[in-house]
Amino acid sequence: MLKIGDITMDNQVVLAPMAGVCNPAFRLIAKDFGAGLVCAEMVSDKAILHKNERSMQMLYVDEREKPLSLQVFGGDKDTLVEAAKVVDKQTNADIIDINMGCPVPKITKCDAGAKWLLDPNKIYDMVSYVVEAVDKPVTVKMRMGWDEDHIYAVDNARSIERAGGKAVALHGRTRVQMYEGTANWDIIKDVKDSVSIPVIGNGDVKTPEDARRMLDTTGVDGVMIGRAALGNPWMLYRTIHYLETGENIPEPSPREKMDVATLHMDRLIDLKGEEVAVREMRKHASWYIKGMRGAARVRDRINQVTKRDDLAAALDEVVEAVEARKAKDASSEVAG
Repeated sequence: MLKIGDITMDNQVVLAPMAGVCNPAFRLIAKDFGAGLVCAEMVSDKAILHKNERSMQMLYVDEREKPLSLQVFGGDKDTLVEAAKVVDKQTNADIIDINMGCPVPKITKCDAGAKWLLDPNKIYDMVSYVVEAVDKPVTVKMRMGWDEDHIYAVDNARSIERAGGKAVALHGRTRVQMYEGTANWDIIKDVKDSVSIPVIGNGDVKTPEDARRMLDTTGVDGVMIGRAALGNPWMLYRTIHYLETGENIPEPSPREKMDVATLHMDRLIDLKGEEVAVREMRKHASWYIKGMRGAARVRDRINQVTKRDDLAAALDEVVEAVEARKAKDASSEVAG
């Protein structure tokens, strides 16, 4: 079982900390579907210290989400440590995670995110400063390297362990790859073989079978699922069930998907108000309906709606189209 510090998870499945996605509404959905650990989207250390309203709201943790990891990012020792202290003393998160994987230029140009991957010594210094300043366990989410010529994943993981980090989550891509190409699971195995702290593997876990294969081939302690859960939180539950029993649960029906999408929207509305929530929910709705018959026709309308009931009606329309087509196909088979 996955254990970080003195915190034991119910299973080995972890929801990745995706920016712009992992707010309490989505995290609660992930918890509904059994995720052993959910990770919040990253928050800037400086924004925390400046008490930026939006950033402070991102530190909110619903008790139903626990255990939960709150992720901070920054490139300056003093501000990172002070922000970590805020998370440690002023939130009910269980774990403080440091982002060393974000590849976007606006983050790396501030010497934050994936920029750390170029310097194992800085990683040791920064992580040790944070560990000394807080009581909650400190973990790190990182990529395997900056580019193919600068892959220091093993050295970086060892630095994290020596600094007192309690776990490391490793995405098997470089910063230059962004989300393209194939994740390198061999590097994940090398890191697991090089440290004694828990290692969570991330990258190209698209099916429950992928999760099983990652665990078996790399020896990691947990599997982190990100993009595969977008519009598809069933991936979390199906993976947990498959790892425990070897049984592959069928995909949910369109109606089940839309019911959860509506619940997701309503939780977002409770969190942010209708106007902001519906606007944010548009991308999630597109993920929920992906691959369904009639989805393309409804997607443009979804991207224009501003009201809760209008978005709910659009989701129902997708279900009705799928069910009508299914009934027509069944009728044709009988007639044939």
